[in-house]
Amino acid sequence: RARQGAGGAGGARGHRREPQPERGTDHHAKIELDLLDVYNGAERNISLRGAKLDDSGHMVTEDRTLNVKIPKGVIEGQQIRLCGQGGPGHAGGPAGDLYLEVYFKPDPRWRVQGRDVTASLPLAPWEAALGAEIEVPTPTSRVQVTVPAGWKKGRKLRLKGHGIPARSANDPAGDLYLELELALPPADTAKARELYETMARELPFDARAGL
Repeated sequence: RARQGAGGAGGARGHRREPQPERGTDHHAKIELDLLDVYNGAERNISLRGAKLDDSGHMVTEDRTLNVKIPKGVIEGQQIRLCGQGGPGHAGGPAGDLYLEVYFKPDPRWRVQGRDVTASLPLAPWEAALGAEIEVPTPTSRVQVTVPAGWKKGRKLRLKGHGIPARSANDPAGDLYLELELALPPADTAKARELYETMARELPFDARAGL
């Protein structure tokens, strides 16, 4: 009986266990977007080099191109998840996922913070002093805005809801801020110099009164 027990134990030790299915690893990459992609949504083709199992079960490297749909309203730092596009699974397990982290391309006009967008708005001296109704561009359209009289350094106009679009009711659209800046006409003609000289004589203005 003792010998039979030993033989039975040896048989158990000799039994090979089948490999258990394992999920593939998640992969991470970056994707750079224009601001218009964020406002309107877009599609992008991205090229990736990764691993896959060939017909004989060996791991090989492959190059592939994925068509990625960019949802409207993504923000910088957000991750777009592509299910099943990560590393291959093992022993019949599912593939991992691919996560694309969103970055914005630098833009000479628009600055983005979260869902809010900021741009400079140059004003002529008479617009800044007297106020004006002017048309200004947003990332996707042109709108009429009212510039109040009496320009002050650092003043901003807020266009509610014209920032990065909403993703959901709990994630509302951002705002667009226009930083008012004074743009001086050049004194490059006789008429322009005459007008500046008239202002210098007739306007009681001291640019350095507060110094």
